[in-house]
Amino acid sequence: MLEARQVSKRFGGLLAVDGVNLDVAEGTIVSLIGPNGAGKTTLFTVLAGFQTPDEGTVRFAGRDITGLPAHAVCRLGMVRTFQVVQPFGRLSVRENIAVGAHLRHPSRAAALDRAEAVARRVGMAAMLDQPATSLTVAGRKRLELARALATEPRLLLLDEVMAGLNPAEIDEIVPVIRAIRDGGITILLIEHVMRAVMSLSDHTYVLNQGRIIADGPPRAVAADPAVVEAYLGHGAAARMQAAEAAHA
Repeated sequence: MLEARQVSKRFGGLLAVDGVNLDVAEGTIVSLIGPNGAGKTTLFTVLAGFQTPDEGTVRFAGRDITGLPAHAVCRLGMVRTFQVVQPFGRLSVRENIAVGAHLRHPSRAAALDRAEAVARRVGMAAMLDQPATSLTVAGRKRLELARALATEPRLLLLDEVMAGLNPAEIDEIVPVIRAIRDGGITILLIEHVMRAVMSLSDHTYVLNQGRIIADGPPRAVAADPAVVEAYLGHGAAARMQAAEAAHA
């Protein structure tokens, strides 16, 4: 469904994304992991049309979308969430979700009806009439997810939707994400919560210093020495192997 080929993005002398190849098959949940500053969010901004790659191509559902603006990419059916959630504070939860629904439903009544249906899907039905400013961090994360879902995407790009959540809140949102996939929406997610990555992902890519250094089933990727070193530093993989041998 999504294909990135040799995608690169520079900011002055910084090569933030360096020749990335990435595939997301329809009906799957694919994760993109890596240490802070690896270039994950920059890659998302390029894939979703917020920035144009300096090199490479992006294809969505068989169509070349390289350089298309974000609103056009969204209309085609690919939408992203943001790490920093910024709801419309003076609007209710229902009205915030309806902002996304207006992409497909021009009338206010239809958009509000769609917002209510989406709110039920993400566990926010009881919060519909609350002002967005009253939501907890977990509530704002769900609202960001709901606004994106309201655009009726085929592919959903989730940028650290679990950041800032406690373990119980993570346990609550994981089945919501899985149900979205089961409902026919393909998902590409950036995430640092590794137990969620392991639980949700069909395939995992690891980005470090702008380059993909490993990809495959999540458990195999987590055991890759190059991935261990990217997270824990040079020599970490050898030290872990030595420790395991000492305890064997």
